[in-house]
Amino acid sequence: MKNLVLPLLTAAALLTLPSFTTPLAPAGSAVSRKDAAETYAAQPQLSTLGWVAKKVGGQHNGAVPLKEGAVQVKGKQIVGGTFTFDVAGLTVADSQSPRLLAHLKSDDFFSTEKNPTATFVITSLKTTKPDAAGNNAEVTGNLTIKGITQAISFPAKVGVKDGVAAASGTATVDRTKFDIKFRSKSLLDTAADKVIDDNFTLNFNVVAKKDARS
Repeated sequence: MKNLVLPLLTAAALLTLPSFTTPLAPAGSAVSRKDAAETYAAQPQLSTLGWVAKKVGGQHNGAVPLKEGAVQVKGKQIVGGTFTFDVAGLTVADSQSPRLLAHLKSDDFFSTEKNPTATFVITSLKTTKPDAAGNNAEVTGNLTIKGITQAISFPAKVGVKDGVAAASGTATVDRTKFDIKFRSKSLLDTAADKVIDDNFTLNFNVVAKKDARS
């Protein structure tokens, strides 16, 4: 299990989003401009970001703490958000190897000494017809890892009720787009039995609360 690991985040298991009974607007609908956006503060202690990275013959998983964040809400819909994750504080759930953790934080992977945080900024959130997993929105945003920003899109389950906004889902990320190429299949000198998948997954569950003073 030497030097396996790979990029950031994606939890061993996707946590279940709190039950929201308030329906979203119809799929693809826009929010009324009369509704002023309100800011809900992300709750790091209630939020999770897990990662799963696979390789030939195995995988690793762990988590990355949410450092801070804010969700923009109009009416009963999430319309934006900005999140900062503590990559320097990432953990590995399936191994106690100090060597593995150190390697993940090295320049082969996340370069956490130079880039201790990663960010995600929502640029678009469209309501969709709920799928079998309960996802009712398509989220698009800018993910920044190692100072490199790339746009990603993924389905999510979102809801707003009683001053609480929540979102959960799974995103697939191509690590090579963030200059994380250790043992990538794209490198000619990577042996076939040593390849680490270029794609890793991020499982997230984010909870944000409206400021009682607002």
